[in-house]
Amino acid sequence: MTISPREIVAGIIHLASLPEVLLRVNEMIDNPHYSAADIGRVISQDTGLTARLLKIVNSSFYGFPGKIDTVSRAITIIGTHELRDLILATSVVKMFSGLPNDIVTMDSFWRHSIGCALVARGLAARRGESHTERFFVEGLLHDVGSLLIYRKIPELAREALLRASYDSETLCQAEQAVMGFDHAAVGGELLRAWKLPTHLEEAVAFHHAPSMAQQFPLDAAITHLANIIASAVQFGSSGSRHVAPFEAAAWDLVGLSEEVIEPVVIEAETQFSEALRLVYPDEA
Repeated sequence: MTISPREIVAGIIHLASLPEVLLRVNEMIDNPHYSAADIGRVISQDTGLTARLLKIVNSSFYGFPGKIDTVSRAITIIGTHELRDLILATSVVKMFSGLPNDIVTMDSFWRHSIGCALVARGLAARRGESHTERFFVEGLLHDVGSLLIYRKIPELAREALLRASYDSETLCQAEQAVMGFDHAAVGGELLRAWKLPTHLEEAVAFHHAPSMAQQFPLDAAITHLANIIASAVQFGSSGSRHVAPFEAAAWDLVGLSEEVIEPVVIEAETQFSEALRLVYPDEA
């Protein structure tokens, strides 16, 4: 069976369509003719999404001192791009929450994704990045391509997972051997089809090979490091029992010492339960 990442995405895009409100916000966000209030009104038309967003921004995960009771207020405080990223994250988690557990345990999958997101956020914070939610969302969605593979070609997905479980290969290597591509390529193709920001697309597409990122190598490098750290400390499972080595250039690019790993992991562990409650499918 010969298939490409583009064919997987093209064959499933109607089943994995972004909510209309997110598509609309994505169009408005860089248009100077629209204000935060305009964007807030569009988001507020989706009552379920509004409830999820307000639940997140009012949680201890953010720690804002006062209650935020409107989407417009949330936009004013955390920014339009950050709120768009949160909409994307909650939408994707909800979209794929119904996948069966016969190929990989969804609980373990999302635990790994959330762990990666928290570590990515921690690494970005230690670099002094001002908008760390961008890196949280990149970490959360880094394995989104796996979800399409599980749905579209489950037999090949199962074969790759078995190779990664019993052979000396990482999941990425096993997928290349079985399918000729890996989940990172599929994830990048999906985000490209969704016309999402390039920084998110590259962070997902190159989280196993950050040196290949053309425009946003820092995003790819942080996601790469966070993914490996989350796997090493067993925040859930990405489907492989082998922890891939760090790409040395990624540490150089991020500009942090490996000594930051322990405090970042400790911080992620303290935030994990709250983050899980906020974004895990059963709670979405």
